Amino acid sequence: MKFTTAIFDLDGTITDSAPGILKSLCYMMEKHRIPVLPEEKLRLFIGPPLRESLPEVFGFGEEKIERMIETYQEYYSDKGIFECTVFEGMPEALQKLKDSGVRILMATAKPEKFARMVAEHFDLAKYFDFMGGACMDESRSNKHEVIEYVLGSCGITDRTGIVMVGDRAHDMTGAQKSGLHTLGVAYGYGSAEELRGAGADMLAASPQEIPGLIL
Repeated sequence: MKFTTAIFDLDGTITDSAPGILKSLCYMMEKHRIPVLPEEKLRLFIGPPLRESLPEVFGFGEEKIERMIETYQEYYSDKGIFECTVFEGMPEALQKLKDSGVRILMATAKPEKFARMVAEHFDLAKYFDFMGGACMDESRSNKHEVIEYVLGSCGITDRTGIVMVGDRAHDMTGAQKSGLHTLGVAYGYGSAEELRGAGADMLAASPQEIPGLIL
């Protein structure tokens, strides 16, 4: 089917944000005197909300987790936010969708303030009709919650013809819970196996493949 609305994740889908996120995580762990994890384990934090992933990995209580998130944002908001790049071919893919009349939205677990700053910095905001993300305190951080927030903010009630584009399992499961179709991008931080296991309807190996699958 041809989709009329595409909702994009940000980290790992539009931008390669790993450098800034990894540096922010290392800063957080060093400041809290936690042994820094190897990079392959740190990469597991990219995508899911920190409020979900930090307790799973470290087992700390809510108060400690809140302090860790504040420390993470200390570095990220100052330096890490722009220590990223846009995936090659992504601006062209978004332009092709826009030229074809597809409504483009953003739903990210990154705090909305940061997501908008990244989009403006890399001249990507012009492609989006709406950009939604988590609250700064991550009270709205679950992917399903963010998707519902975006749909509600745009007044969307008919969910046929809508596809969620993302790189991790939680993008797929959050979209499915909202009754949306799913397109997993295997060039991001989740593997093709992870995305298939989460029930992705389609897979794209590069940004260049996305317009053809959506259109």
